[in-house]
Order: sequence, then structure tokens, then C-alpha cells
Amino acid sequence: MSPDEYCQQKAAQSGSSFYYSFLFLPSERRRAITALYAFCREVDDAVDECSDDAVAHSKLIWWRKEVSAMLQDNPSHPVTKALHPHLLVYAIEGKHLLAVIDGMEMDLTQTRYLDFPGMQRYCWHVASVVGIMSASIFGVTRPETLQYAEKLGLAFQLTNIIRDVGEDARKGRIYLPINELQQFNITAADILNAKHSENFSNLMRFQAQRAQTIYDEAFALLPAADRRAQRPGLIMATIYRTLLNEIERDGFHVLNQRISLTPIRKLWLAWKTYVWG
Repeated sequence: MSPDEYCQQKAAQSGSSFYYSFLFLPSERRRAITALYAFCREVDDAVDECSDDAVAHSKLIWWRKEVSAMLQDNPSHPVTKALHPHLLVYAIEGKHLLAVIDGMEMDLTQTRYLDFPGMQRYCWHVASVVGIMSASIFGVTRPETLQYAEKLGLAFQLTNIIRDVGEDARKGRIYLPINELQQFNITAADILNAKHSENFSNLMRFQAQRAQTIYDEAFALLPAADRRAQRPGLIMATIYRTLLNEIERDGFHVLNQRISLTPIRKLWLAWKTYVWG
């Protein structure tokens, strides 16, 4: 199996909404974004699929060394071998790849966030910086496009947090800011014990409205000159925003289930966004 095939398999197996946005890219850009996505999946799995925090830390240390080796033209892992040829072509910076690893490490050291700025810092590391690198691969001619991508990454991660409240709680993690839980009279125990209530629905409606606002702010930043090139990001946004709307229509019952869209619906949304923008 070649490095590119390894990354393709990693992306396809994930079932992620991101995969559907890759389908419409030219082959070279598709290989680059698939390699980047596979890198993010690998470092995420190093934490999420490991029950021993010490082992997870060791894996992240290894990945830091592997990024450094790749930057010195000596990659050894299939993912870094696949990503390496695209670094200079698409201006993918080592500091951004390392920032993603920093974000995964935050999951090992922090399970609560006091306020939204703290939560937003986490989101920058695990999503916004990925948005910046992805936009560079899709094609950028204006600096505002990177600002759009950074903000869109935040909106994606806020959607993920809303969707995964129950799943994250079962891992002992609560990303929702503590001061906002207090504002809606929700305790950490309520979340950890999957206690759905009207207060919880109100809290989640507040989270969803903020995410919707950030989607709008992101779209307002995207220059018309780069809109065509950035269609993969717009495809992801359509899928994610549809998911967010579904969660809201379901009454934010996310503590005991993971709401998702079917693959055929994701493909339909991707095609529709690609054709009609």
C-alpha cells in the first residue's frame, strides 16, 4: 500500500463529512488534503484510542519528532510521506501541524474550560488551524480567505462539541464553558449523568445560536475571488450546518445519542453545494 493509498483509506474509513468535500477537488489538491486529514486523524486517534494517558503522551511526542523529521525531508510514517511533497506547494507550515498536536495534548491535561475564550483556544488548535491549512490547499489569493477559514474551523468545532456532548462526557470531558453551565443552572454532574432538562435545552440553544452566528461571520469574510476555490470548505459548512439544524430540530437530545447525517444525504449536500455554491 502506498502512502497516498494509506491516507485515502484512513479518510474513507472515518465517514467524516470532510471526506465528501474532497471528492470534487483536482487530484493533486485531493491528495494533499487527504494526507492532511489523515495526519489529523492519526494524532487524534493517538489520544482518543488510548486508555493510558502516559502512552498517549508518548505517542504525541513521537508525532512531534516525526513532524520535525518530515520538515527535514526525512519522513518515516505513511502519512508524513504522503504529506511531505505538498508542504512547499501549498504553504503548509510546521508550526501549524505542531499546533494540532498541541490541541490533542490539551485533551490529556484539561477536561474543563472556565469560559468561552478558554474553549475557543482549544478550538483554534484542533480546528481553526486545520481550517487555515485546508484553505491553503484549496487555493488562496486574498488574506481574508485565511481569516474566513480560521473562523469556519471554529464553527465546525462548536458544532462537533454540541453533537458530542454525551460522548465526550462518557470520556470525562466537558467542553462547554463552566460559567455558561452556571448561567443556565446546569451542573457538571447533570452532563456526566446525561440529565436532559429544559435548562439543558436552553444551554444548547445558546451554544447553537453562537455557532450559527460564527458561520455567518465566516461567510462574510470570504472574498468573491476565492469563493470557487474554497468550495470544499463551503461543502463542509453546508453539511455541518445541516447537522446543527437537525440537532436543534431533535430538541438537543445529544446526551444519550449521537445525531448524524446519512452518507447519501452528505453526498447530496456536497453535490448540491458544488453545483450551486
